[in-house]
Amino acid sequence: MLPFKRILCPTDFSEPAGKAIQAAGELAEAFSAELILIHVVGAIPALDAPTGMVGFDVSAYQKELTESANRSLAERRKRHVPEAVDVRTVVVHGEAAHEIVRMAEDEKADLIVTATHGQTGWRERIFGSVSEKVIRNAKCPVLTVQCDVEE
Repeated sequence: MLPFKRILCPTDFSEPAGKAIQAAGELAEAFSAELILIHVVGAIPALDAPTGMVGFDVSAYQKELTESANRSLAERRKRHVPEAVDVRTVVVHGEAAHEIVRMAEDEKADLIVTATHGQTGWRERIFGSVSEKVIRNAKCPVLTVQCDVEE
C-alpha cells in the first residue's frame, strides 16, 4: 500500500473539495506520487420537446460543461497543488461515485482523497453521499477530508 504512487482526487469544485485537493497535493508531494484530479459531469436527461419548438442541443451543452470543467480543474490545480507535483486532470461523464471508483481501478490508484461535505439529515437521505458510495465500493484506500457545511 505504501508508498503511494498514484492518488486520485475527485472534485465538484466546492470549497470542501478544494481542501481535499490541497491534502491530496501535499500527500502527492510527500510521496512523489502522481496526482489525478477528476471531475464527473452528470448525465443530462433528454426531454422530448413539443413539435415545432426549437430543440435544445444536448451535445453542445455537454461539450460546454466539459470545457468549463477542464478550465476549473486547471484553476484548482494552480491554486491548491504544489508546482513540484505531477498532475493530470480528467473529465468524465456519468454517475459520480461509479465513475470515481471506475477511474481509480482503471488508473490503478493507490489512494482516493475525497471531501465529505458533512451533510446529515434530510439532505443525506435524499441526495446520498458520493463519498460514502466511493468508500463502500473502492478497491483501494479512501481518505476523507471532513468539511462541515452550515445548514
